[in-house]
Amino acid sequence: MSYYGWKPYVSVAERRKKSEKAAAKATKGGASLSPVAPYRGAIAKTFWGKAWCDNLERYSDYANRLPRGRTYVRNGSVIDLRVGAGEVKAQVMGSSLYQVLVTIATVSEKQWRAVGADCASSINSLVELLQGKLSKAVMERICMPGTGLFPAPKEIKFTCSCPDSAAMCKHVAAVFYGVGARLDAQPELLFNLRRVDARDLVAQAGTGLSKTGKAPARSKILDDSLMADVFGIEVDEIPPPRHPQKPEKPVLKKSAPKKVVKSAVATVAKPAPPKKTRAAAKPPAPAKPLAKPRKAAVGKA
Repeated sequence: MSYYGWKPYVSVAERRKKSEKAAAKATKGGASLSPVAPYRGAIAKTFWGKAWCDNLERYSDYANRLPRGRTYVRNGSVIDLRVGAGEVKAQVMGSSLYQVLVTIATVSEKQWRAVGADCASSINSLVELLQGKLSKAVMERICMPGTGLFPAPKEIKFTCSCPDSAAMCKHVAAVFYGVGARLDAQPELLFNLRRVDARDLVAQAGTGLSKTGKAPARSKILDDSLMADVFGIEVDEIPPPRHPQKPEKPVLKKSAPKKVVKSAVATVAKPAPPKKTRAAAKPPAPAKPLAKPRKAAVGKA
């Protein structure tokens, strides 16, 4: 039974059962859901998630509707939440299953350049940026209301299929807090939501460093392969300038003494010179001529 056109109140336990049933039905039908799991305690635990939630609570326009949204997101009523370029689509279980669409304006090019210029020479790597491990001044500049990365109320538009005619229903509020919870695990989604590239900040920072001649520590630079593994995205970082290194002097090694290898070919022995005798042999004396025969005496008797 409904009162004044409103559907009857659904308890937390009953709403959770309905959420689980709706999710199971959608999954069985082939749909791929990305729910915000129920939990207790703080909605966001990391820098970007907390900064997103703090930015929402700063606006008085949303103050009276946000508490119910926190209850819904903690109880697992957001059974599907997808953050895309400039928009968030979600399904939230209330008295029925409602469809929520949130659109957020793109950061202007002038505003984005101003953020990058103010943060130049202060961001050494994409990992530092996404993990929020930067100086307080840099992070305050990025999160500055109106001129930073977080949207102002005038930049946000939303619709919900529920009958609530309030400026912001509890289902939309639950989606906003769901985005904060999602940024805990995937902070790069914030840059995608505002349609800007986080690598631009790192590139501008690298330009500032090259002018001062100071390069970031090598331990603070993320390798491309590690980026793909950790964040699921490909990153083409601009390498920091390196100081030329002095060429190393070549080390001269002492060569080992060469071994004399005897040739396998036998050498022909030269004939030995004749030995010198003490006295030269005298030539033999010429032979004496034979005596002439005598003539016989003829006529003597």
